[in-house]
Amino acid sequence: MSPRPPRLARRIRLSTLALGLSGPLLLATASPSAWAAAYDIPAGDLGAALSHFAAASGVTLSFATSETAGLQTPGLQGDYGLEDGFARLLHGSGLQVRQAGGNRYVLVKPAADQALEVGATTVGANALGATTEDSGSYTTGTMQTATRLPLSIRETPQAVTVITRQRMDDQAMTSINDVVKSTPGLFLSRADGPGRPSFHARGFAIDNVMYDGMPSSYQGWLVGVQPNLAMYDRVEVIRGATGLVTGSGNPAAAINLVHKRPTAAPSLSLTGAAGRWDDYRTEFDASTPLNDSGTLRGRVVGSYRDANGFRDHEEHDHGLLYAVGEADLGERTTVTLGYSHQEDQTNLFWGGLPLGADGHHLDLPRSSYPGSDWEDKHQVVDTLFAEVEHRFDNDWSLRMAGRSAWQDALFAGTYLQRNDDQVLRHSAYKGRYQEDQRAFDLYASGPLQAFGRTHELVAGVSRRDNDFSVRRYDGGGLIPLGAAKPTFTRAGKTREVTTQDGAYLTTRLSLADPLTLILGGRLDWYDYDNRTGDGDYKVTRNVTRYAGLVYDLDDHHSLYASYTDIFQPQTQKNTSGRLLTPISGKNYEVGIKGAYFDDALNASLALFQIDQKDRASLLRDQSGCPTYPGTSCYEAAGLVRSQGLDLELQGALTEQWQVGAGYTYTRARYVHDANAAQEGERFTTDQPEHLFKVSTVYRLQGPLENWRVGGSLYWQSRIYNDVTTAQGDYRVQQGSYAIADLLLGYQVNEHLDLQLNATNLLDRTYYSAIGADVHWGGYDTYGEPRNAMLTAKYTY
Repeated sequence: MSPRPPRLARRIRLSTLALGLSGPLLLATASPSAWAAAYDIPAGDLGAALSHFAAASGVTLSFATSETAGLQTPGLQGDYGLEDGFARLLHGSGLQVRQAGGNRYVLVKPAADQALEVGATTVGANALGATTEDSGSYTTGTMQTATRLPLSIRETPQAVTVITRQRMDDQAMTSINDVVKSTPGLFLSRADGPGRPSFHARGFAIDNVMYDGMPSSYQGWLVGVQPNLAMYDRVEVIRGATGLVTGSGNPAAAINLVHKRPTAAPSLSLTGAAGRWDDYRTEFDASTPLNDSGTLRGRVVGSYRDANGFRDHEEHDHGLLYAVGEADLGERTTVTLGYSHQEDQTNLFWGGLPLGADGHHLDLPRSSYPGSDWEDKHQVVDTLFAEVEHRFDNDWSLRMAGRSAWQDALFAGTYLQRNDDQVLRHSAYKGRYQEDQRAFDLYASGPLQAFGRTHELVAGVSRRDNDFSVRRYDGGGLIPLGAAKPTFTRAGKTREVTTQDGAYLTTRLSLADPLTLILGGRLDWYDYDNRTGDGDYKVTRNVTRYAGLVYDLDDHHSLYASYTDIFQPQTQKNTSGRLLTPISGKNYEVGIKGAYFDDALNASLALFQIDQKDRASLLRDQSGCPTYPGTSCYEAAGLVRSQGLDLELQGALTEQWQVGAGYTYTRARYVHDANAAQEGERFTTDQPEHLFKVSTVYRLQGPLENWRVGGSLYWQSRIYNDVTTAQGDYRVQQGSYAIADLLLGYQVNEHLDLQLNATNLLDRTYYSAIGADVHWGGYDTYGEPRNAMLTAKYTY
């Protein structure tokens, strides 16, 4: 039997079960707050006045404090209706309020034209901000992940995607795995086991996950954390090389999770969900001003999920507690402090199902469980983050942010192994992993005037370090299937500390009314310290470059071309005993982007080429290697080239119809390699070359206006591995397949919402990952069968 959930997880479960399951039923009968008629709000700070008015009127108003920073209001005295009151407070500010549903409103800055007519379709011009919560949209207004500059999707000269809070809720996403599976151009791989997912883009592994713009190392096959989405507003994804903001890494993509922040008006949501295989989830999310002026705000989010899986004996527990506070220190300075505790536990994480000794799929039932009943994977992650932002009179701002995360993980489990006698046995392993990651970022940004035009500049410094230690335990070798838990003995300890310091500069130059040029550069100092062995190394003053040119064809379309790069240190040495130069990933991209309906709908087409150069290549002639045969020598000569196409559409087709869709083609090949036979061959055969993903939701009108319908479609081309067996080589594969999902929602009243999500509607049987070896490693992993989840959400 699996051990009981930890104490904090049980507390979270009890509280969220009570709030999430009973809350919607008890509160559904509560009457909505009546509109206040008489107000006495003094002139002064606009943000504080709006918060006061919204609270008194019984509505929720969402906006970022930066949107109202420095703005004043004439106040409000007398009797006012809701619309008239907002209009009076916002007079002269250039801002408006838009209803997001029920008694929820968002602050927007409309464009000059209030509607755009396209045929018979009219979409209101409600400009989106960076925050996506309560926007109802599948896209965003601005994002900073690519360059630190606040740019729209159209203004960013790279392929980008934003998974908004609305899209997460519509698709019932709960973890970063769901985001990766739904994001165009990203591939979710389970080749290392069902519970050890890895992320890939453009043929390469994603090894950086960012939090509020600060990078963090990700090792899905080892101790990769699966962030709980309950605490995030949106996920921004930049495909290609992202060295300007992450420093070191692969030229794949950067995934940036942006935390929810306190809202200016009180809000409360309670969620309860139930699905197949005893899958139960509860959440609460409460936010409110903490003083009368609204200058102090707080938010708390709790989540607990207790589930089995489609495999026999499979169990999962996921707990989260998140708290964040904001304080306005005057009109121009905001301080943010946040903390999260995430606790995850499962008994399925390592191996999948084995291949047959002849290399074929065994085609076992999907419910087959490959592990033992004593297996356990327990991860605890505590995170503390802080941010100080000061806005100057000249539209410049200074931002200082820091983040620390402490992870403690204990793995005890087995994987299947077949030796020469062809008998399957279990190999047992236990390990305790401790990983402390810290990040710091300081930058100033603002406009510059030169040559009669306005330009933008960002200058900053950053630091990140990773202290990673492992205690390994030996399970005594191979044991029979179904054997009792072995006695584990201490087998050793390792500790590695990696530090990276950087300085960066980015500018956006307005060369002409239709033409802008983005130039960026970064210097990095990278230090690897092996505290328990040899192999220390450094990279000094590595230069990262960024260049992007954007040309506006008209009010809605832009052409762009960009170059970005990234570096990855390597440990191999040449014949002189020196470390090889870091691997460089160079990303070349050209494309066209379109923005319609005041940026409510974004479309893009991109052609890309990535050259990952200077990969360690084993010297064919080792006669000049002084350490051979003990240690071979290498040269920095390997080259992998990835070429392809990105197509994407995200946002509103009409006011009632949201869509997120994308098609990606990626062709990654060896160009130069120590093994000449590999040149021209596919770099990764167990990743699809073609990916198509679409998600959509439509809100019905007229008598059915409380209903919404939607769904998702996922399609990928075939994947394969060439497996060596005693009888010779065999190609094992999973052919192309499509998975369809369905969404049906009903708004009972302005507070209570019901939603049904059905996944793999046609119950397609397929392998999400395929085996690569008949002896061990690289296992067959089934995709999830048909599933259904019913969610009730009460918003107050």
